[in-house]
Order: sequence, then structure tokens, then C-alpha cells
Amino acid sequence: MLRFAPSPTGDMHIGTLRVAILNYLMAQQRKESFIVRIEDTDKARNIEGKDTEIMQILEKFALIHESVFHQSEHLHMHQTLAIRLLEEGKAFICTCSDDQLDADREAAKAQKVAYRYSGQCFDVNKEELANLKESGIPFVIRIKKPTEAIINHDLIKGHIETAPNEVDSFVILRADGTPTHNFASAADDMLSGVDFIVRGEDHLSDTSKQKHIKTLLGYDAETTYAHLPIILNSEGEKMSKEDDASSVKWMFKEGFIPDAILNYLVLLGNSNTPKEIFTLPEAIAWFNIENISSSAAKFDIDKLRFINREHFKLMDDKRLSTLFGFADENIGKLAKLYLEEASTLKELESKIKAIFSPKDFEGEWSDQMKTLEVIIQNAPMIDDFNEFQAHIMKESGLKGQSLFKPLSLLLTGAEHGPELSDVYPLIKAYLLEVVS
Repeated sequence: MLRFAPSPTGDMHIGTLRVAILNYLMAQQRKESFIVRIEDTDKARNIEGKDTEIMQILEKFALIHESVFHQSEHLHMHQTLAIRLLEEGKAFICTCSDDQLDADREAAKAQKVAYRYSGQCFDVNKEELANLKESGIPFVIRIKKPTEAIINHDLIKGHIETAPNEVDSFVILRADGTPTHNFASAADDMLSGVDFIVRGEDHLSDTSKQKHIKTLLGYDAETTYAHLPIILNSEGEKMSKEDDASSVKWMFKEGFIPDAILNYLVLLGNSNTPKEIFTLPEAIAWFNIENISSSAAKFDIDKLRFINREHFKLMDDKRLSTLFGFADENIGKLAKLYLEEASTLKELESKIKAIFSPKDFEGEWSDQMKTLEVIIQNAPMIDDFNEFQAHIMKESGLKGQSLFKPLSLLLTGAEHGPELSDVYPLIKAYLLEVVS
């Protein structure tokens, strides 16, 4: 069982999408279930509607899931498991105030040592729980730290051993009764039978904590982990939300299509792929997560533009035409003529729009354009471009640049672009609409 566990706290980051894609790939290869878990237990950070947005993005990329649930739906189970650890002496009640904990952190910082919980509540008796509730004194439940090293054989990062003193007595249930991220995540993975986890390396420190939680809960099934390196921006720094290209929503807005984005993210940091341009079904056949480099990968917008262009070339002409509001496959073919100078849907759309928009009869070639407009509007339907050109030359007396510059402006809205002999057959059915 594999899962994708996003938080509905903002626009989806491309690193998050990469995690979703690779989990889905692995699930398909292993012929196992792929589930989506919306991690919404941090109510203060949740943004209304982001859960729906997440599901819509997964649909665009054809990442089919078996089931989806919100983590908050499991609140009772999380609380039950936390109380069980408390009753078994594997967790303890902590009544330390925020001021006390902040003071301890400052002291550790001053001494230049890693902060660790003081342990002053280790001996609070679990029988005092009812009294604490009645008295209204706020408390949290902390898990007891491990006594042995925690071992993880990561498929990307390799062998990782976490010493017992590197894992603190961390909180598993907050004062408001909600679980912390690590506890809820470990509990849900255990309850759902998730045994293969692909996620970003920013969660690497969570792994030892979550393995510790599952061990104390008596869960002994093996879980395989693969932690993906971070994605760097063009300056070689960690790609943050401030980088436009980090947002999947921005990519759609700029005109990058799902097939190309998926292709690029599977390729990113992958040292061994049989081909550079591929689709999701093709990737399922050969993808190997162990070929992902353990080093950070730099995001290359030019590479993405190239891949986007290649996927446009592969796209069915009729399907491409629908992206511009046409049902005629010739418009898809027309768009492909511009792939030497355009790489995104946004750029292609501007080219197609220029062809079908009212023309500007001002400037150097205005007189010739007006002359050609009248001739074309009164010309018979001519299939062959050479015959069309001959008719225009005969009627106008224009030739050379005096013909082709204004004719190009009239037919395409631009002086330069694809050969008119290639453009004309694709727009001749719309000729009166184009030149008016």
C-alpha cells in the first residue's frame, strides 16, 4: 500500500506533485493500492478549498486513487492510541507551560547544545489525568524517548542510523486533544497498512520518530522508505513558495501541460531513463526509484519548455485544436507550425489568436494590406497556395517583399513566422474570417 499525504495549507508545490507521481508509479509497478490522505489536523494552517484543489490536480495528471480521506476523520483513533501508550507507560503527561519550554530552549541555545525536553514531567502519574481535566490545567501527552538506535535503509539516502539521544520525548497529543503530525501520520500509515513511503527529504527527520511510534504501538511490519532530494531554483537555493515555478498552479497558468510536467518531474534527478520524452504508462514500465540521485536537483525551466514542446508534437491534432476552442484538426496542425518559436500553450494561443483577431491596418504596409484584403474577399475559393499567390500577384501587381510582408501580416498577424505555403492550406476554410 502506498499513499500521498498532502496538507491543504497552500498551492501545491512541484516537489509535492513529484511525490504524488512517484508514489503512484510505485503503486502501479507493485500492483498495490494508492490512497490519498489529506493531512488537515493543523486547523490553524488549513485553507478552505485547498483539499478540493489537490484532488483536481491529481485528476489532471491521471493519478487514480483507490480512496481518499481527511486525517481529522481519524481523530478518535489517534486519541485512543495515545491514551493506550499512556496506560502502558510508554508515554507520559506533561504540564510544562509554553514559558517554561521557551526558557529551556533559550538556555540550550545559549549553551550551544541541541534542545531536549527537560524530563521534569516524567514522573507525573497517569492516574492524575482525570484530576488535570477537572482542574482545567492544560497538558499534553509526550512519548518516551527510545532506548535503542533506530535503523532505516532508505532506497535513495542509503543506511541511516539514528542514535537514541537524537529523538526527544516529543509531543504526540496536543493540549486541545489533536494529534501532532508525526503521531497522526505514523498511526494512519499503520492503520492503513502503508508499507512503502516516497516523500521529500525534508521529512527525513520524521522517519525515526514515526518508526519509534509504530514500534511502541506494537507494529512490527516492515516499511520501505525513499526520501527524494530537494529541488533547487536557478540560483541553486532550495525552491520556495516565493519562486513562481514552484507552484503547479503557476505552471498551468503559463501553459505547461500535465504530460510534460509529469515527464519532467520523473526525469528530474533520474540518472537512468531509456528515453527522454515519455508518458505515464511508459514510465510505469521502466521506472526504478533507486536510480534517483541522492543529491539535490536543479529546476531547469528551459528543459521543461523543451519537453512541453515535444509533447505538443506528440499530441493528437484534433485534441490540440480543442485547446484553442476549435473542433477542426487543421487548427491543431496550425499550432504545431509555431513550435519552433513557441513552447507553451500560452505562447501558442497568442499565435492562433493573432491569426483570427482583427488586423491592424496601420503602419508601413497598411496600403498594401488594404489592397490585399479586398482582393482576397472577392477571390474564388483556391485550394493550392501557389495558385492563390499567383491570383493575388496578378490582381494586386505586388511582388517580393511588397507582397509577402503585408500578406503575412494579413494572414497571420505577424511579419515573420512559418512559411505561408504551410499556413494557407490550414486556414483557407476561414479565409474571410482571417482577413477581416
